[in-house]
Amino acid sequence: MTYRLTLADGRTIHIAGADTYEQEGPLLTFFDNAGRQYVDTWSHRVASYRTADVATVESLNDYTVGI
Repeated sequence: MTYRLTLADGRTIHIAGADTYEQEGPLLTFFDNAGRQYVDTWSHRVASYRTADVATVESLNDYTVGI
């Protein structure tokens, strides 16, 4: 799955290969969980961003994205 982040400063970032995301303290972390429905100790962190810097998160699962 691919997510599109829009940061508070207007920049856009695409994150490919993440199945889900969740807040970990001050960070918004994206995980590859090998298709499982939850984040567990076997999940791999793909990317993390400061939650205060993130304006929006969009799932692009249903769209074709050229990165």
